[in-house]
Amino acid sequence: MLITLIQKEMMHHILNVRFIALLLMCVLLIPLNFHINYHRYLQRQVDYQETVKKAGSKDPAEQPWTRRQTTDPNLEVSKLILKPTPLSVFATGLESVLPSYLGMTRNGIQRGEAALSTAPLAFLLGHLDFVFVVSTVFSLLALLFTFDTVAGEREAGTLRITLANALPRDIFLWSKLIGGYLVFIVPFLVSLIIGLLVLVWQGFPLAEPDIFPRVLYLMGISLLYIAVFFAIGAMISIYFDSSKTALIVAFTVWVFAVLILPRVGFLAGQIIAPTSTAESIYREKAEKRAELRADLEAMRNKIMFKLMRESEITPEKNTTGVFQLDQVFLDKMNKELTPLDETARLKYRNLAAKLDRRYLQERKRQDEIGINFSRITPMSSFIFLATDATQTGQVKRNTYFQTGTRYYKMLDVEMFSKMSDGALIETEEIPSPMPPPPITELTLQETLQHAAIDLLLLCFFAGGLATIAFLKFFRSDI
Repeated sequence: MLITLIQKEMMHHILNVRFIALLLMCVLLIPLNFHINYHRYLQRQVDYQETVKKAGSKDPAEQPWTRRQTTDPNLEVSKLILKPTPLSVFATGLESVLPSYLGMTRNGIQRGEAALSTAPLAFLLGHLDFVFVVSTVFSLLALLFTFDTVAGEREAGTLRITLANALPRDIFLWSKLIGGYLVFIVPFLVSLIIGLLVLVWQGFPLAEPDIFPRVLYLMGISLLYIAVFFAIGAMISIYFDSSKTALIVAFTVWVFAVLILPRVGFLAGQIIAPTSTAESIYREKAEKRAELRADLEAMRNKIMFKLMRESEITPEKNTTGVFQLDQVFLDKMNKELTPLDETARLKYRNLAAKLDRRYLQERKRQDEIGINFSRITPMSSFIFLATDATQTGQVKRNTYFQTGTRYYKMLDVEMFSKMSDGALIETEEIPSPMPPPPITELTLQETLQHAAIDLLLLCFFAGGLATIAFLKFFRSDI
């Protein structure tokens, strides 16, 4: 009986004009979306290779850090360059707003421009990717498919006739949900397969072991997310007798669940836990280093004149009228300046570490508040799951900045600690900066462990809302 009713429901949807519109939208939207985003990825890949090539083509002998006394503390001695991920074809995520590189300076880490700073004017019209299409477009279409599942039958008077034939209510509702869901996901899966074939034809490495499982995972959570909105639509259809009322309520729920509440969650995080900006932290560190350098410069001049008086070095004793300082004098200068320089360096390092810790704690608290508030809607959980799966989400951002911090600490030990702000003349060469470490990515298993909460939340939304719909339908008067 259930299979027969499911077939009947499927035929009802297939013969409806909504199915034709859904099929055309899927076949046109998803493959075209993949095609455009893959070309954007290729362009970002070319930009990345050019940046790497430019950074690696400099002759170390010509670098300014080979002479300490001329080193600018704001000079970028090395860069950790962000490599675009192929899976950004499916979800741009945070990749377009992350800095293109992290520049290592003595004042700290300086951020390069984000990819959006050089984006074409087409971004004024919005940016589409697969995750956006599923989270926004298909969630609305799922509600439009289900808003009259029960309300339409009740309004037409067929619901009472159908249930008068000793048909169990759970069988009736299951047939409605399963039949509509199967009809809905077939165009979705067909268009997705066509889009993947288009990508493979263009050269996308779909068969790589770290890409294909993630694409399957992305497909699975997309189907689960669509099922959540099918449950929402069915629940709304059961609670209201009129199809028009159910449609208005369904659209209102979609606006709040997809457009408003996820953003309100992060807005609440910004209000409850405001943070400083990365640029303000960098400026604060630069200002403090400038103060320490000024104090060290004044101390250096004071020590130099004191030693000159002790050594009785005056311009009158030199026929050229210019001070000529021998190596003995320089050694005395550096001997007195070295502890002062080390004290200033440690003082700056402690201050910079304190500022960085404060900034990271503020950002972490704000992000946690925003994430937890936004999880009140299934869209946020789906976005977190999808962007982590495509390596463009919060895990990628955290890994990127953590790698930059580790790299800076390595440079501070091996290079920056050997640069002096106070020495008069340096003879020792500063070592060239070590190459930046690779940005390691989480495996798919580690990604699943990190995203377990969001996956459970999606399952809870789907199961909980479907349960509410069934309970209401069992108790409602027909």
